[in-house]
Amino acid sequence: MFRLDSANVYRAPELEALPWLEHGFGTRVSSGWPNAAELATVRQIHSNKVLEADHGGCQGEGDALISNKPGITLSVRTADCLPILIADPRNRAIAAVHAGWRGTVQEIVLRTVEAMTEKFGSRHGELVVAIGPGIGPCCFEVGPEVASQFGLSGRAKVDLAETIVRQLRRNGGTMGHVATANLCTRCRADLFESYRRDVEKAGRMVSAIAIR
Repeated sequence: MFRLDSANVYRAPELEALPWLEHGFGTRVSSGWPNAAELATVRQIHSNKVLEADHGGCQGEGDALISNKPGITLSVRTADCLPILIADPRNRAIAAVHAGWRGTVQEIVLRTVEAMTEKFGSRHGELVVAIGPGIGPCCFEVGPEVASQFGLSGRAKVDLAETIVRQLRRNGGTMGHVATANLCTRCRADLFESYRRDVEKAGRMVSAIAIR
């Protein structure tokens, strides 16, 4: 179960167990988060494009960042889309992913894992994947055109986190650890920003990961 700390940042126990790692899933009431001198960002475009970060600042257009450089904090911003943080304990590599429904359909998380494999020699079975707060199936009802892209018909409720887990484990694939927050951003106005709930008034929450 994810833990909400005194700064109102969610921590995944599976990532907290790695002493060389710093991470967190921000909320609308997070205090001083993220506190990073070298914050790497990306212009999110709801794609499956993965960028490698070797310095702070904006890395370009895409929806996932990967790195094996200490001191660089990878970040994504969300308000209903899923933030996913990934760590490779053996090779000490990390990733931060932004996954809305378009990115999920395009398998952005799987593309990120493949990029980590290519760049850093990561192995699927050794990765630690934490899927943070996002809109849950309780609140994410979509029309027939979107539903059909998830293999559903008519109006349907879509579970983005479950879809991502299924993609990662497809064809008998194994993952080291996959943890899901199971926290719906639309339901919890006290803690989370939600575009579907607040539309243009919605802010954005920052989730981030770094190698110490």
